[in-house]
Amino acid sequence: MGADTDRNLIEHLTWDEVAQRIENGAAAVLPIGAAAKQHGFHLPMNTDRIQAEWLAARIAGRIDALIWPTVTYGYYPAFVEYAGSSGLSAPVFEASIQEIATAILAFGCRALLVLDTGVSTLAPVDRALAPLDSRNVLHLRVHEGPRYRRAAAELARQSHGSHADELETSLMLALAPRLVDMSRAEASPAVPYETPGRLTPSDKSSPNYSRSGSYGDPTLATRAKGEVLLAAMVEDLAERVTAFLAGRIAAKNESDGINHRSAST
Repeated sequence: MGADTDRNLIEHLTWDEVAQRIENGAAAVLPIGAAAKQHGFHLPMNTDRIQAEWLAARIAGRIDALIWPTVTYGYYPAFVEYAGSSGLSAPVFEASIQEIATAILAFGCRALLVLDTGVSTLAPVDRALAPLDSRNVLHLRVHEGPRYRRAAAELARQSHGSHADELETSLMLALAPRLVDMSRAEASPAVPYETPGRLTPSDKSSPNYSRSGSYGDPTLATRAKGEVLLAAMVEDLAERVTAFLAGRIAAKNESDGINHRSAST
């Protein structure tokens, strides 16, 4: 993030500046992205955080939203055997997201956009947000938009993958190429079919054995693929956010009209 996004980061503002932006109708973005989760030999531990903050800046820039600090600890049970990979239990993570989201809405933000770069985090975040007013909260799942899924299907050459693989490495080559060491990229062993469960760097009999921590083939990644994937992801997110905010405005206008008619009778 650069100077252009400073005005959207609450950590760079004073509290009264945040209050004024909220009063003026700013929405809030809460990014979720791990900063201590293994991503193979070739990607840094904060890969998810880099992606989350880049995407948050793009969305906030389009709607002039406020960005809350990234939630960097989450529920990531698949990676606990790899040194440094640290997270929270599902209940603790769920409770944390619910408390943070509740506090943000209590300040009066017109909407909260929870930008989620994880996979294992999706269900706990859904549960955390369920008690809140769905008219004010949107859970953005960054990998589930139609443009991104279509681009991924068209570009991928790996036989399987979901982590530090061809697609994620391509994203990072487009986002932060200096942090990617392609000389250390290593594919995980071929598997006849994918088996849910933890990755392991030590149990060679496991269908989820991966010496490097990747699951898929990052050696097939290119920056060009990453640029296509990023563009698709941003357009998917922007479309969902625009539709969500437009729906809120329409609902408010309808409610205001009903209230006006009631007061006139």
